[in-house]
Amino acid sequence: MPISTGKQYLERIDTLQSCIMMDGVRIEGKVSEHPVFQGVMRSQAKLFDQQHKENFIDILTYVSPTSQERVGMSFRQVLTVEDLVKRRQAAREWALCTHGFMGRSPDYMNTTLMALASASYYLKGKPNCFPEHLQRFYEWAREQDLTMTHTFIEPQVNRKQFYAEDDEVTIAAKIVGKTSQGLVIKGARLLATQGGMTDELLVLSTNGFDREKSFGFSIPSNTAGLTFYCRESFIGGASTFDYPLSSRFEEMDAIVVFDDVIVPWERVFYYENVDVANRFMNISGFQAYTLHQVLSRQIVKTEFILGVAQSIVDTIHIGDYQHVHQKIADIIVALETMKALLLKSELEATRDTFGYLRPHHPTLLVAIQVFPKVYPLFTDIIQLLGASGLMSIPSEKAFVADNGDLVHYLQSFQDEGKERVQKFRLAWDLVMSSFGTRQTLYERFFFGDPVRLTTSLYHSYERNGFVRRVADFLAEKD
Repeated sequence: MPISTGKQYLERIDTLQSCIMMDGVRIEGKVSEHPVFQGVMRSQAKLFDQQHKENFIDILTYVSPTSQERVGMSFRQVLTVEDLVKRRQAAREWALCTHGFMGRSPDYMNTTLMALASASYYLKGKPNCFPEHLQRFYEWAREQDLTMTHTFIEPQVNRKQFYAEDDEVTIAAKIVGKTSQGLVIKGARLLATQGGMTDELLVLSTNGFDREKSFGFSIPSNTAGLTFYCRESFIGGASTFDYPLSSRFEEMDAIVVFDDVIVPWERVFYYENVDVANRFMNISGFQAYTLHQVLSRQIVKTEFILGVAQSIVDTIHIGDYQHVHQKIADIIVALETMKALLLKSELEATRDTFGYLRPHHPTLLVAIQVFPKVYPLFTDIIQLLGASGLMSIPSEKAFVADNGDLVHYLQSFQDEGKERVQKFRLAWDLVMSSFGTRQTLYERFFFGDPVRLTTSLYHSYERNGFVRRVADFLAEKD
């Protein structure tokens, strides 16, 4: 089957009739028409449609090595630097469609699955591991152009470094039985962004010491016993004038609850193997490949933020002030730093033990240190530039009923009142709405605990050569 269209994607998800709970009520009917999912699913559908456009098909797709059909570029395994460049270009084009505000666009999880499949040989011969299942699922997802969400973490019951859950009380999802059909899973997992609006749910244990919590598998989103409990929606309303970002790009986050869910054996990648559960994600190219995609998206998002900030500067004519120059320059420096790091990761790519080429991991770890720190700065900059203008933002309906006062009194140096308010409503939705503050939190923790990421960089960055250089200098004799 070739690449999907937007219509096929929407119809697939609607047909699933997955169990999605919103405000205590199960969503009935077509999820793509529900007010909470309608905008973001339409935005996602546009990504699939773009794959079919003549001027994008060679950027966003490639010919499958098995079916000879066109499949998504984000599934492409990496053998050469050219493959990395093509993946980056595809990630950028999709990110441009959403201006980087959809962190879980399909290419993120496609990249995750590709990375795991590229390292599937690691599972060979290990107890309770099925590399052929992982490889088969990767190829099937690629050929069907499936969408996926994921859960990698457990509920925040007790974040003590070594915490053992009471065996009598099940909270975090675990294996509670095994049958001829498959594993039986009970409990909860976090945090499925786009939960309920994808074909599949990928579940991986990433750390721990409990055999019953050590597993990796993927199941359809409508699997019996599987429920997605949504948080409160951050969509302010359907108006793209009032809520230009949240009405289009509000990706729902969900808690996933397994109520004696049966995971068919052919969908199990590994189970009850603590060592594999703790090591597989690190041994695979998961971090390197996904950070390469993430950084491509974050660059596009930073470009958009720079555009919003400069629009404020231009419309109220504050470009003569030096403190404004500094604020805009801070965004520019962050943008160019991330662009340089992305290119460096490709130039210094290395081949792994499985024969695939990975972007330079330490470089990408530096990048993921940068963005969570600068994104809150972006929020501050836009708030400081916009000031009270971010509160003087009547709604679209107010302008419909306006007798001319709003258009007149809210005009700016550059724009009429309605045009000025539209720009400031965009800035408000970016940095002050529920959607905007969720974006800030999301980017802070996008790839996990920043402190753990710092530790990962500390341990992975080669410094011995610099130490030897110092020692050699000290040993020199004039």
